[in-house]
Amino acid sequence: MDRFESFAQHLRAEMEATNTAREIALRECREVIRYSSRGIRAIHRLEFEQARKLIDEARRYTESVKHGTQKHPELYYAGYVHDSQKEYVEAEVMFAIIQNLDLPAPAELGVEPAAFLNGLAEAGSECRRYVLDRLRTGEFDIADRVLQVMDDIYFEMITFDYPDAITGGLRRTTDAFRAVLERTRGDLTLTMRQHGLEETLQRVLAKWNSNEAR
Repeated sequence: MDRFESFAQHLRAEMEATNTAREIALRECREVIRYSSRGIRAIHRLEFEQARKLIDEARRYTESVKHGTQKHPELYYAGYVHDSQKEYVEAEVMFAIIQNLDLPAPAELGVEPAAFLNGLAEAGSECRRYVLDRLRTGEFDIADRVLQVMDDIYFEMITFDYPDAITGGLRRTTDAFRAVLERTRGDLTLTMRQHGLEETLQRVLAKWNSNEAR
């Protein structure tokens, strides 16, 4: 029994350390998600300097989670770490797309492949709102550029045909992204055609008014 008590004491200390690391990781993962969401909201508001600060905070917490769970792989590969990395990737990728920057690589962000791919697809879906906002303000060139990036992302996504256990449910995320992409393409096409018709009509009316004035 003395020997068992010694084992138990050692195991208790290990589990206490794991539990402490888990509580810290959970709290920091929530911060990653919170700062990432606020960063995306700032992007939609065109507050890019503020967005960058918020996303940098998300990155800091992402790195802290990774460092804090190094000795606890069972925590690092838990679902909540994957989810927080995915949200962080979404914010980073969307910032790059909207700012017309090169997309960051997974190694640059310090995230796992599955989290990166899912975050990439969700960033593509999130860009729909930005495209619609640009259409409302008549910025058709920007809307078209972002749609093209969305299209490029989708055609890379469909090449990752692996089991969900490896990709973290990427197939479902990609299917949802495809639906968003097609709706956005339709909205952009319709809006640009309407705009073209309006311009044609205005030219015809201007010419008619000019002839009437003579």
